[in-house]
Amino acid sequence: MRARTAVASTLAFSGVDVAVTTLLYLQGPSSKDVLQDLRSFNVFNSTLDVWGGCLYRTCALLGAAIGVAKNATHGPRRLKASQTCILLVCLLMGIYAMVKLLLYSEVRRTVKDPWFWSLFAWTYVSLAGTFCQWQLLASVTSSSETRGVSPEPRAETEEVCDPGSAPPQQRRDEVSGATIHKLLSYTKPDAIFLVIAAFFLLVAALGETFLPYYTGLAIDGIVIQKSMDQFSTAVMIMSLLAIGSSFAAGIRGGVFTLIFARLNIRLRNCLFKSLVSQEMSFFDENRTGDIISRLTSDTTIVSDLVSQNINIFLRNVVKATGVIAFMFSLSWQLSLVTFMGFPIIMLVSDLYGKYYKKLSKEVQSALAKANNTAEETISAMKTVRSFANEEVEAHVYWEKLQQVYKLNKKEAVAYTYYVWSSGLTLLVVQVSILYYGGHLVISGQMTSGNLISFIIYEFVLGDCMESVGSVYSGLMQGVGAAEKVFEFIDRKPTMLNDGTLAPDHVDGKVEFRNVTFSYCTRPATQVLQNVSFTLSPGKVTALVGPSGSGKSSCVNILENFYPLQDGQVLLDERPINMYDHKYLHSVISLVSQEPVLFARSIADNISYGLTSVSFESVVQSAQKANAHAFISELQDGYHTEAGEKGTQLSGGQKQRVAIARALIRNPLILILDEATSALDAESEYAIQQAIYGDLQSHTVLVIAHRLSTVEKAHNIIVLDKGRVVQQGTHKALMDEGGLYSKLVQRQILGLETGTGGSCQLVTSLGTVKTESAKTPGSLEEFRL
Repeated sequence: MRARTAVASTLAFSGVDVAVTTLLYLQGPSSKDVLQDLRSFNVFNSTLDVWGGCLYRTCALLGAAIGVAKNATHGPRRLKASQTCILLVCLLMGIYAMVKLLLYSEVRRTVKDPWFWSLFAWTYVSLAGTFCQWQLLASVTSSSETRGVSPEPRAETEEVCDPGSAPPQQRRDEVSGATIHKLLSYTKPDAIFLVIAAFFLLVAALGETFLPYYTGLAIDGIVIQKSMDQFSTAVMIMSLLAIGSSFAAGIRGGVFTLIFARLNIRLRNCLFKSLVSQEMSFFDENRTGDIISRLTSDTTIVSDLVSQNINIFLRNVVKATGVIAFMFSLSWQLSLVTFMGFPIIMLVSDLYGKYYKKLSKEVQSALAKANNTAEETISAMKTVRSFANEEVEAHVYWEKLQQVYKLNKKEAVAYTYYVWSSGLTLLVVQVSILYYGGHLVISGQMTSGNLISFIIYEFVLGDCMESVGSVYSGLMQGVGAAEKVFEFIDRKPTMLNDGTLAPDHVDGKVEFRNVTFSYCTRPATQVLQNVSFTLSPGKVTALVGPSGSGKSSCVNILENFYPLQDGQVLLDERPINMYDHKYLHSVISLVSQEPVLFARSIADNISYGLTSVSFESVVQSAQKANAHAFISELQDGYHTEAGEKGTQLSGGQKQRVAIARALIRNPLILILDEATSALDAESEYAIQQAIYGDLQSHTVLVIAHRLSTVEKAHNIIVLDKGRVVQQGTHKALMDEGGLYSKLVQRQILGLETGTGGSCQLVTSLGTVKTESAKTPGSLEEFRL
């Protein structure tokens, strides 16, 4: 149906084009009988060639319409592939029409024939209509494609639009326009600065526009009038214009720089706010290097390229407008000669800009991958050094950079062809202007001063067009980076922390009720399956089990980091997602096996997340965590910098600082995920005394492999392959046998083998007990 409509529209347009063009040709004063005009054709005096151009474009459209009518599947694709070719044909025909106008004006110095002007205007209207009809035929979708049936193998098909939708290229252009519009909308807070910059931009552009005009007047004053007064007046005005435009240009540049510096800060702030509000699965799916690349390099590219290019674009548009007005006032014939080559330059710039945008996206992706490698290697430098793998990592990074280099070479080749084509076109235009301008001066149609002014204007206009072309490619590169930035800024978290519940008091009872869970990055693997248990206030509950059994996943769920597939996690009989985000994490504190400290002072790390806390409270929590002694021995005490991720501290020191960070909040629910794995026996005993000393108002969840940590727990929950397989006290589980008993005996046997005949184990009271080497039948033989 759409194919028939498009074909009918094309046939109707072709008929109208032929009829109107023929009528205007026959009504012209120079028209004769067609055959007689053909025999005595004179390019200076006949419009037969213009009528012949109408027949050519009509035949091209009829051929395209017939192709679509006969084959609605392949026909539109072929037309789409030749869109650039038909555009070039239309541009060349338009250029020839301009040449025809100039030739016609040579014979008829005053072109007053309304029929000729109507034919000239209709030619351009029909050329635009021809290209539009070609696009209409190229956008036709066959019925089989509409139903989703491909008539040929998938590998040979191209991207086909949905019915009624815009072509892919048009959609990409719309996305680019929307991205630029959204980017400019971020400058609304700087509206007053934009007004100031626009005013001085207008002043500077107008001043620069008048300079060539007064240059021509100065030359005429010397060559033609031979008047010193006229020459001096022109030079004085030129000096004032130069000073004024330079002053305005300086203010304009400074204000634009300020505007887009503020834009850079605003973009980074919005992006960072969006990133920290995303769900935890987002950070599992996206590598840290990619995220940091968006936050640093992409935002810089956006602000720098867009600020620079918008400044250049506005300045050159204003200047080009004034230049064109002066050029037509000096000589409309030379102006037409000038504009003959610009459509070709614009076409080349458009093709180059689209290709450059595609390459810029690929470059950004390749750079992000290289940054990932560098970030991963540098952050794990100790591991790299321990395996003596520096050369391999350097080689991997080099290979990633080579991918970037290959894309850079493509950019260089594309830019070379772009400069060749646009430069050659400009050269042809300039030679034509000089030759035809000399003819006009010799024939007395313009003065030599006006010709010099026009040539200067032509150079200025050429620079403006070249700058606008480079602006387009720069904007496309900025748009490519901006699309990725806005992708993260506009991203809505799939898991919202929109709970509002914040009661004055909670008891701290936690219940896992039939919880089933899997990570978004591994949806097919169920980490927890129908898990149910309860954490009671004033009690210590221990989670044990083999690695990968789901212990840390229970912690992640309790912290409300991930959504559940099924079941509920309740705090005081209410789902945890109903609680306010800040309130929930004020009553729950987590200490992990590998705690992360920030590159701040130790005091700031301990008080992290608290708006107001006294130094005495920091010291008290450090004392409870058995950290006060080693902190006091540091050079700057509590003001010592912890280094990036706490690298200035040992593993045990980091754990004690992290425990102090949790204890200072006096949490109702305390989670210890292998929190004392790196501590010595004395430090662990001191911390246990601090944690277990007052359990009346606390709920404690412990994950540990060290048996001295879990032995005295009030309840021990054994997980295996995401399921609760055992639950009870240490003694009951040892009597029951099963997985827990096996884990205990394996650990004791491992300790016994490692001591070679005797083993020393820490008791629950902090004393050391020595037993002879023998295979124990139960844990009581070793009194953990």
